[in-house]
Amino acid sequence: MSFTIDRQSIEELNLLGKFRHGSVYYLFNQVKTRAGEQLLNDLFTNPLTDHQQINDRTGVFRFFQTAALPFPFDPNQVALMQEYVDSGNGQGRLFSYIDIFLKRCLSGIIRDERYRRLIQGLQAAITVLKKCFDFVELLDSMGGPFKARAGSIKRTLSDSRVVRLINTDIYKSISLSLLAAYDYLLRDKLHAEIQEVLKFIAEADVYIAVGNVARTKGFIYARALPASANVLQATELRHPCIEHAIGNHIEMQESKNVIFLTGANMAGKSTWMKSVGIGMYIAHIGFPVAAASMTFSVREGIFSSINVADNIGLGYSHFYAEVVRVKNAAEATSTGKHLLLIFDELFKGTNVKDAYDGTLAVTEAFAGYANCLFIVSTHIIEVGEELKAHDNIRFTYMPTIMDGRTPRYTYTLQEGITQDRQGMMIIRNEKILEIIEGTASGPL
Repeated sequence: MSFTIDRQSIEELNLLGKFRHGSVYYLFNQVKTRAGEQLLNDLFTNPLTDHQQINDRTGVFRFFQTAALPFPFDPNQVALMQEYVDSGNGQGRLFSYIDIFLKRCLSGIIRDERYRRLIQGLQAAITVLKKCFDFVELLDSMGGPFKARAGSIKRTLSDSRVVRLINTDIYKSISLSLLAAYDYLLRDKLHAEIQEVLKFIAEADVYIAVGNVARTKGFIYARALPASANVLQATELRHPCIEHAIGNHIEMQESKNVIFLTGANMAGKSTWMKSVGIGMYIAHIGFPVAAASMTFSVREGIFSSINVADNIGLGYSHFYAEVVRVKNAAEATSTGKHLLLIFDELFKGTNVKDAYDGTLAVTEAFAGYANCLFIVSTHIIEVGEELKAHDNIRFTYMPTIMDGRTPRYTYTLQEGITQDRQGMMIIRNEKILEIIEGTASGPL
């Protein structure tokens, strides 16, 4: 079972983007090494669908968050070691000896830089391995969910040949034969084991970075349940990338698998729905979520329809693009997968009557899929009255409070269907009619 999310949903939730300030990836990208960043990207693009694997991963993140360990390696040295190890040719000890001999000769004759880079790579490897041995000993003594992983690396570093290498004084001259022996050991004989050590360092980089984000932001770790449980419960769930975001509670289960959300424009509906989608996505990769607590049953995918745009290249109007999007969601739902589906302001690209009929019909149809969780928002509040006959639909709204003639938004979810109708008052506050009338009565 694999997790499915399409490009549009990823864009709407702003999940990825290494250099995109405000993306969820950017928030967690506090790693120090290139390999750590590659691992972070791999985790981000491959959510888990096994609840036990998710809970095991969150346990490791929680351990590093509590331990508050600094990253003990110099990123430049790790990069030098990685480059050095990757450049091995695996052609045996004799070849290593001859290769190093030739490089040393050429370095003195024509200032060939390859010998200097080899020495720098070996020195970096010795330094990194020495620090890694101390680090795994510390982790081994601390116990916890990362103990077994640290123990396997400790066994590699406890090999007598590696111990001899680690204890070498890198600032003293090393004989050519010993240099060739170390080179052969690292880049040939124990190449797979050394690559595993580098992978371990990347893992530690990610675990420490994400744990630090969780600690400084006050995030928590969600508890995953099997898909069959079909629940989503969270308290104070909020958008992780918005400073001082308002948190809200959410509770969904098979008997209440649809949330019908109403409220005025600017009341916070879209941001709240994105918060739910983001929280569910990062919970599936075992990352900390912006909430006070969260329990969820694993989904096989997330599907959103929040910022649907027209497609001039395909000749799609805004409304037809919305219809196509809903069709795609219907096809995904009909597969029987356990999904989370989010629809913000269905059919806003057409007239009010069609939008009313379409929103009502689509919401009723999707409500029949008890294995999926749906959140549907609209400002056409009359639809809600028609949906009250369905027991599995929960009605919530984002309120608008009027301070005199000025609207104020609490961004706090409430039960029921909104009765807010302040649109015309806002239009009057902005003196739009006066501007139009003044222009119309002015000189031609």
